[in-house]
Amino acid sequence: MAPYFLLFGLVGLFPLVYTAYVSLFDWELGADSTPFVGLGNYAALVGDERFWNALLNTVSIFVLSSGPQVVVAVGVAALLNTALRGRTAWRMGVLLPYVASLVALTIIFADLFGPKYGMVNDVLELFGLSRIDWQASRWWSHVAIAAMVDWRWTGYNALILLAAMQAIPGDVYEAAVVDGAGRWRQFVSITLPMLRPTLIFVVVTSTIGGLQVFTEPKLFAPAGSSNGGATGQYQTVVLYLYQTAFESFDLGYAAALAWVLFLVVVVVAGVNFLVTRRLAGTGES
Repeated sequence: MAPYFLLFGLVGLFPLVYTAYVSLFDWELGADSTPFVGLGNYAALVGDERFWNALLNTVSIFVLSSGPQVVVAVGVAALLNTALRGRTAWRMGVLLPYVASLVALTIIFADLFGPKYGMVNDVLELFGLSRIDWQASRWWSHVAIAAMVDWRWTGYNALILLAAMQAIPGDVYEAAVVDGAGRWRQFVSITLPMLRPTLIFVVVTSTIGGLQVFTEPKLFAPAGSSNGGATGQYQTVVLYLYQTAFESFDLGYAAALAWVLFLVVVVVAGVNFLVTRRLAGTGES
């Protein structure tokens, strides 16, 4: 195990600790000095309206994507676990969005949600609905970005859940059939409780990925701007961090942003872990 931990310490733990160190300084690229400011960068974050706006956008996109993503993934996994014709092809098919280039998918979705010539607006008009400027509206831009995230990750999570479903012993279902349980009752009383460890894993990883979303809003903006729209209506925390570090070159402030985001991810992932464990429990309590 030593080589793994050595590699983790080099490319994982050391950058994390060094980022915490940088966050305590007024560290600007090219500056003659890097004065120590202590918790000054963190105090500045509290009064930074752009940070709170980015955090609100991040949480909104996360809620719109992660919840439906897990629910749909469970449903898709349940369907793939049935006696479908060509099951292997279907299982490979749901993984294609994950295998495809994220940049290419984001560019395609940005065109689909285009305000003037996007296919989504054309479909809305067919049903007599008005066109939507997906990039100008805060709510609708979050919906569009959440759709990109779900498109990429739902099939991946579905295959993880499918593997867990196939590991459930068949004699448990046979006993349920003998007791007169229908398919829905088997799914609720057997499948979901026995999927608890895998559901917890999927929810936690979805939380970590959802709160660090970057590529989708970055490429959804016109000309790849890091502002997240004209008024920052879909600028996420990671997008704001990128802009602070690599456009404004304020590395100390960006490091503080990174650590605050890290703590937010840990807290939200912990809450999701406890909630998922409770909801997916066996009911013994």
